[in-house]
Amino acid sequence: MVPMTDDLSPASPVGAPADLRPAAASPDLEAAARMWAEYSRAVPSAVLLCREHTIEGFGDSAALADELLGLVLSGRKRATAELAEEFAARGDALPRVGSHWIACDSTGAPRAVLRSTELRLATFDEVDASFAYDEGEDDRSLASWRTEHARYWTRGCAARGAVWSPDQEIVLERFTVVWPPEVAATARGQVTT
Repeated sequence: MVPMTDDLSPASPVGAPADLRPAAASPDLEAAARMWAEYSRAVPSAVLLCREHTIEGFGDSAALADELLGLVLSGRKRATAELAEEFAARGDALPRVGSHWIACDSTGAPRAVLRSTELRLATFDEVDASFAYDEGEDDRSLASWRTEHARYWTRGCAARGAVWSPDQEIVLERFTVVWPPEVAATARGQVTT
């Protein structure tokens, strides 16, 4: 499983060590399997093209998981970023275009299937304003993106005994919400009846 992590918004406890913030519950794997089966039956061509999927939440705390997922479900958040080193530390391969991710809330409940539409590697200074805007967090500015991601990655690296550096590669991923249909429509700004 590949957890996509994101930055920490100002509403979150920036200074609190990761072990002092309530963690999100483990994903409900049975419910996620049911969601994946429903999606697979409804959109077999997408699954046939790329059967890979992960089951995870956003962020490193329950509050952040729900906050970021809320932005995804509203359609405001269409991108995420994670240190490439984090994938290596977990022994996970990098995602690929077309891969899927079942995004869970803080209780572990699967809420949406996301599909990777664009991936690239960059360093901290190579991230542009367009990507920061698509992440949909805070005021959507590049300055805010840099401030909050530097905090998040500094904290995350420290938690595993490493030191964050702006020279580290970052996996920049854009995605679309593809399931369930009513959630996908809302995220795309379409009205459902």
